[in-house]
Parts: sequence; C-alpha cells; structure tokens
Amino acid sequence: MSRRALSDLPPDTFDDGRDAERDETADGPEAGLPDTEAPEIDFDFEPGAVQAGTEVIRRFWSTLPSSPGVYRMFDHRGDVLYVGKAKNLKARVGSYARGQAHSNRIARMISQTAAMEFVTTATETEALLLEANLIKQLKPRFNVLMRDDKSFPYILVTDDGPAPQIVKHRGARRRKGNYYGPFASVWAVNRTVNALQRAFLLRTCTDSYYENRTRPCLLFQIKRCSGPCTGEIATEDYAAMADSARAFLAGKSNAVKDRMRTEMQEASEAMEFERAARFRDRIAALSAIQGVQGVNTQGVEEADVFALDEQAGQFCIEVFFFRNFQNWGNRAYFPKADRSMTPDEVLGSFIGQFYDDKPAPRTVLTSHAVEDAELVAAALSSRVEYRVEIHKPSRGERKNLVDYAQRNAKEALARRLADTASQGKLLAALGQAFGLDGAPRRIEVYDNSHIMGTNAVGGMIVAGPTGFMKTHYRTFNIKSEELTPGDDYGMMREVLQRRFKRLVKESPRTEREAAAAAVEGGVQEPVPAEESEAFPAWPDLVLIDGGKGQLDAARTALEEVGVSGVPLIGVAKGRDRDAGRETFFVPGRPPFKLPPRDPTLYFVQRLRDEAHRFAIGSHRAKRKREMVKNPLDEIAGIGPSRKRALLHHFGTVKAIERAAFEDLAKTPGVNAATARAVYDFFHAGA
Repeated sequence: MSRRALSDLPPDTFDDGRDAERDETADGPEAGLPDTEAPEIDFDFEPGAVQAGTEVIRRFWSTLPSSPGVYRMFDHRGDVLYVGKAKNLKARVGSYARGQAHSNRIARMISQTAAMEFVTTATETEALLLEANLIKQLKPRFNVLMRDDKSFPYILVTDDGPAPQIVKHRGARRRKGNYYGPFASVWAVNRTVNALQRAFLLRTCTDSYYENRTRPCLLFQIKRCSGPCTGEIATEDYAAMADSARAFLAGKSNAVKDRMRTEMQEASEAMEFERAARFRDRIAALSAIQGVQGVNTQGVEEADVFALDEQAGQFCIEVFFFRNFQNWGNRAYFPKADRSMTPDEVLGSFIGQFYDDKPAPRTVLTSHAVEDAELVAAALSSRVEYRVEIHKPSRGERKNLVDYAQRNAKEALARRLADTASQGKLLAALGQAFGLDGAPRRIEVYDNSHIMGTNAVGGMIVAGPTGFMKTHYRTFNIKSEELTPGDDYGMMREVLQRRFKRLVKESPRTEREAAAAAVEGGVQEPVPAEESEAFPAWPDLVLIDGGKGQLDAARTALEEVGVSGVPLIGVAKGRDRDAGRETFFVPGRPPFKLPPRDPTLYFVQRLRDEAHRFAIGSHRAKRKREMVKNPLDEIAGIGPSRKRALLHHFGTVKAIERAAFEDLAKTPGVNAATARAVYDFFHAGA
C-alpha cells in the first residue's frame, strides 16, 4: 500500500447533478444537501486554502469504494494530519468536500490536506481497531491523542515450577500462572506484594536464585518467606498458601480471612500461641491491603470507570480500576483534543486507544454516552473471550462510582490548570530574565554523567507549558573514541552535535522559522493558533549545566552543525556548589546572577536538578548493565535460547570457559559450529 500522487489520479468525476435522490447514506460529497444554496463555511482564515484542500479530497474521493476502512490525511510535508474510520469510505470522505458548515478544526484540517491514503477492511469493527492502532503509532495533530500511555503493572502468581512465585509483571503474558490487575501504579503493586508476602510467605526470588540456595535467605529470617528453597516448609503446605493467595486476589478475601481466624482460634485453644500470633499478623497484613483500597464495591466485581471533565478547553479523563470487588487504583489522563470536540467524541476515541494493547474488563462504565458505543464494545469483545459492555449508568452503585471518578477528574484538571498557569508565569519570567522576546515554549537542558570517563552518558530533559515532558527525554551514549576520558567539553560537543544534526534532518525549520531564528535570541515570532497547539520540535531555550567552558563547547557544536538563533545559557554552580549562588553565562553579556529568592532562580534550579537526576540515573543503569554483562553475549550466533542451554548444561560461565570443544558440542541445542565459536572465543589467546 502506498500513497497515491495527485498526478496519478484520474480527472475529477464529480457528479454535481441535483436531480438524483439524496439522503444521508448517499455516496457523493453533496449527499444530504437540499436544493437551496449551501451555507457558508465557518472558518477564520483564507477560503482559498480550504478550497484547495477540498479539491485534493475530491480527486481521491472519485476512486473510493463504498466499503468499511480507514483513511489518513497528509500535509505537504508528508506528516499525518488525521486518521479516521468509516463504515462507507466513499460517503465519509465525501463529507469533507461538501463545503458546508465545517467547524474551524475541520476547516483547518482540510486546508492543510495535500494527500490521502486508504485501507479497506472487512468490517467496521476491524476499521475501528486499526484506527486506534494507527492513532497511537502516528499521533496525528487533529485526532484525540492519549498521553502517558504506559503499560500497567500486574501481580503474577506463577504456576510453572514446584514453588509458586509472586512477582510484579509488565508486558506480554508469557509465563504460566495467574495474573491479577491492572494496578494503577507500581507503588500500589509493590505495597500489595509486600503485604501478601507477610500474609502468605510466598517467595519473590528468581528461579535461578531459588534453585541454588543451600540455606534460607534473609527474607525467611524476617518472616517474609516460608523457605521452600531449602525445605523449611512442606511442598503441600506451601501449595496451600499459594492457593490462599490466589483466592484472596480473586476476590475471596473474606473467606480467606475467616479461615485464618478459625485457625488462629484453634491454635490459641491448643495453647500454640506462637502459631496463633503468626495467623494474627497475617490477618493484619490482609486487613491493611483492604484498608487502603479507598472505595470498594459490593455489586461490581470487575469494571473500569472512565469519567471525563472539561474546563477551559482542556480535558481530563480519570480511570478507576475495580477488580474482584476492590478498587485497585486510578490514573488521570489529559488527552490532546481540539476544544471544538464534544465529550462523547473525546471519550470514545480515548477508550479505543486505551484498550489497543490491553484486554478490556467485562464492564466499562462511562460518565458520558460514548460515540458508537455498540461498535466500540463489539471491537473490544472481539479481542477477548467474553462480551464487553460499555454503559453510562443513571442510578445505583454504578452511578455512584462514576460520580466519584468524575469528582476526581474535576479536581485533577483544576490542579493541572493551576499548575499550568503557574508554569506559564515562570516561563514568561524566565524569558524576561534571559532577554528572550517571549516565554519559551520548549526548554532543553543538557548534562553529562560518568566516572573517570567510563560509561559516559549525556542526558537531555525537556520542559514546556505543562511541566516536564518526559516522553521527549533523550539519552546519548558517548561514542567518540577520540575523546580523552573525562573530557566534559568534548562530551557536550558530541551530544549537541548529534542532537541538532538529527533535528535538522527530521524536523527542518520552515522559512518563517529560519528567518525568525536569524535574529539573535528571537525565535518568538507570533505563531498561528493551529500551530501553537503542537509542542515544538525546536527548542526556544537551551540550558547547559556548566560554566563558560561548557557554553563555548555548546556554541561550537551548533556552529559546526550550521544551526543559529537558538539561545544558549550556561548555568554554573557557586564556588561552594551551593544552590542559590548560580552564575549565568549568556553569549554577548557579562556573567550575572539572579536575586537569591527569585522564583525564576528556583525554576532554573529545578530544571538543572532534573537534568542532573536523569543523567546520573542513565549512567547508573548503563554501569549496572556493564557489571552484569555475560561474556556469552559477545559471541556471534549465541542468542537467548543457546545461552540458556549452555548455562543449564554447565551451570556457570566459568565451567563453559573451561569446557573442551567435544563437551560443548554435546550440549543439547548446540551444534558443532556454535560449539566451535564458543570454544574459540574463550581460547583465542591460547
């Protein structure tokens, strides 16, 4: 499938006749129009641009089938503007070319359309699933975009070994066992796993650690594990405790606690007070889990609750997760959506993207009537083995849950709006303090981290009107072999060169932006409203953690790449490296300081500290990977399965290193060529 060029399209075959019977299911762009004059288009920019986009759409419309599918609209640079689904592609795309009463959002989208691309599907349900997938991948400007799309954590009780393990899990469900979730945060999972350890004494160690124990570990000593690795507990008793943990997570919490109370009473009557105390502590641990759940349910066993609130043209969707009659946490989302869109449209599009990579529960409760609710429910049902219901409750416990979630959505959005207003004031003050023409919309901060030049990493953090933009953070592994270990200036040059070379290649500036950037420190030319909604790719301000030397290295890097007009500022700590005594280096100005209690100074400190934290964290992660690096990873042709086979056969890397070629060749799953590669790797200097 490839995008069709305009020159390859047949001439316009539009039938503008008014005699044919028309209704809302007709194929042409004029479908549904009366014989009277069409109403004026509602837009606030040049009509010629809309007309040009309409002509582009008409040319594509003329060859479309009347079948379900997905369409994409592209601008002149090839960027995706919009992804949409249709039950009838010809009728849906034709609606854009009618020229009647489009909203400003649709009119802007049409005016920027230079090409289109289509995929036909067998059913409308398939089109809906494909649409959600493409929106998440391509992130079109005019769609509702789900932000902060991270996989949710689950609790896994394994069932693939002699002693079940309880662990936190993310990603694909490849291991055999029972999965419980999703939980709204890792903190909630860790808290629950810790409490379950105290209650059921299940192991959390890895299989390799478990299989090589000769005596119980510290967790056994502090009564957080029953010690199945060394036979401190009978296999049958351990299996019974694992079953109790599964029952508790499956919603049978009261039954599990009642059974424990009975056993505690029996132990007490038999004067086995230590055993009774253990049951008492386990009951307390389970009560602690239930006590922090917040709002639990009596009649809703499994449901996700979506509540939307809109204020000042912004949307917040609060999602609550209820499993096994318990509240397993919530998370607030702030989707990017045009303010002209209705709550029904925003919520429907969001739900489709939300369940693109995760199974939906049996019940989805919403605060608004979702657009195409039956179609969305059918699409979600097609991906699981049960029927999914999407429902807007009007009374009862379900309505109370939705109201509770909506109150949280309203409060979360109010907090975000307040934070955004404060952030806007800080950005404006920052621009004024550093002599910019306006408030910067995108700030990039750079820092390096290493130990005597080893495992050197450069970090870039990004801040904008809504705070730290963590999806835009980047790390740079220092690759140059010509650098002297510990050369901070050389590292900064490499990081800035790589960053801006890629930026020039992937997001070249428009002529207007380039002209504005030619004015020193002036990138703040007024931006059209439709462009201001998108987060810019180019920084309006670059902060360098360092003094004059680091700043000169950054200037040199940008000059070598051919980039000008990007404001650079060096932030140097005081003589005693005390916060509040920072000196700022700006090209063309003498070094200066901000007043000690200036909010702008605190804002810069936050930015620098975040860059420092991110760079150090990336360095530590790289150093940790190097420390646990397996020599087998360096051998060509040795993948995970063969490495696992060798380790299982010989036990350790040292044993593999000492093994003869004949012994290596006898390893199950390892052929002679692989055995020769392993032997030669360890005996290259022999």
